[in-house]
Amino acid sequence: MKKTGFDNDKYVKLQSENIRKRIESSNGKLYLEFGGKLFDDYHASRVLPGFKPDSKVRMLMEMEKDAEVVVAISANDIERNKYRGDLGITYDLETLRLTDAFRNCGLYVGSVVITQYQSQPAADAFQTRLENLGVKVYRHYIIPDYPSNIPFIVSENGFGKNDYIETERSLVVITAPGPGSGKMSICLSQLYHEYKRGITAGYAKFETFPIWNLPLKHPVNLAYEAATADLGDINMIDPFYLEAYGKTTVNYTRDVDIFPVLNAILERILGNSVYNSPTEMGVNMAGFCITDDDACCEASRNEIIRRYFATACLRRQALAEKREVEKIELLMTGLGISTADRPVAAAALKKSRDADTSAVALELPDGEIITGRSGSLLGASSACLLNCLKRLGGIDDEVLLISPEVIEPIQKLKTRHMGSRNPLLHTDEVLIALSICAVTDKYAAAALDRLSDLSDCEAHSTVILSRVDENVFRKLGVNITFEPVYQTQQLYHS
Repeated sequence: MKKTGFDNDKYVKLQSENIRKRIESSNGKLYLEFGGKLFDDYHASRVLPGFKPDSKVRMLMEMEKDAEVVVAISANDIERNKYRGDLGITYDLETLRLTDAFRNCGLYVGSVVITQYQSQPAADAFQTRLENLGVKVYRHYIIPDYPSNIPFIVSENGFGKNDYIETERSLVVITAPGPGSGKMSICLSQLYHEYKRGITAGYAKFETFPIWNLPLKHPVNLAYEAATADLGDINMIDPFYLEAYGKTTVNYTRDVDIFPVLNAILERILGNSVYNSPTEMGVNMAGFCITDDDACCEASRNEIIRRYFATACLRRQALAEKREVEKIELLMTGLGISTADRPVAAAALKKSRDADTSAVALELPDGEIITGRSGSLLGASSACLLNCLKRLGGIDDEVLLISPEVIEPIQKLKTRHMGSRNPLLHTDEVLIALSICAVTDKYAAAALDRLSDLSDCEAHSTVILSRVDENVFRKLGVNITFEPVYQTQQLYHS
């Protein structure tokens, strides 16, 4: 059983209190740039065991009456169909999903802002779609020489050209489907427009990582570097905070590099800036809620190894650069860890060698590792999943949870009528078949009841899994990794 190392209830309480204080110090109006994921923050829950993936939303729900959400999306990202790899959907669809998710939580979504707008046809079409759905849409434009030409930026031809976003509440949360969407620019543009209207407002930033009051080389902060290897983020001591207060805090290069420019823009808009460093702009309280540092260190080391496998697979798929893999390898070397420290990887590789086929291994909550291999009826993922459910349900290995008489018609449907060349059942098909069998079979019902026990378990595959199998494991809460190897020599892999 994994140790808990983070007090989530304390976090929600401290975080909401700190944001309320920042609103008060900003004369009752705060634009909060929200970095990272508001929903489904599984990275945080993996490196801070005890952190709930929806903690940030829960915190905002504590301030439901005071908060409204503005979603930013870049017109360029719409135009090139940029997508979120973890969800497999484009940024425009993620904008719709986010809006629905906020509303379902009772949070008010005031509008969507299309940034970097240059009359892109896809952006125009998306705006029309949003407006037809009853969503307010604003446009922000590309500002020449942003962010260096400060006099031009803070002028009627710079921020002044952007649409003014009508907001109603004291806390305006600016979020986005992903990085590079223009959240900071929206906040600064709004400060300019508010000031022109005689309204004084403030700006702050919410970034969970790196955690500013943990050491620079703390595994939790290094796990953030591994997670952002594609962005080239490097954690560093905040030199501005050190100079102002003689104390060390941790930030990352992008925020440190942009701070002098950002501060100059704030001074030009407001007359003065209340910040002496990028760290002061942040409102994150996560570092005060760690209850077991050893547990968080261990969880973070495991996360870095998982990130290595994920990035190596992306590299195999030509979706990541060699330097990203090398960056994570360097982090692993510095921490004295390697892929050999992932027990499920070693178990899966051994099973694959012994069976001369692909294999999957999964570590159960009690530490026992269960394996599965590809056969004539089931893929390795499906076989491993059923074997795990048997063990968890105390069901004998000889018991067939799904009989061949049930599996074979599904295979015929796939190959004869659905155009699939692979007759082996994917995990989603196995779970549907298991659910049907559970109506009349007590063993299948007992196995199905143990699905929730797989949450937070570790697993590894000797080949890159299909999107279907990967998504099933993710939905079950299983931390699955793969070897950077395809099962076949085909050029196209779905």
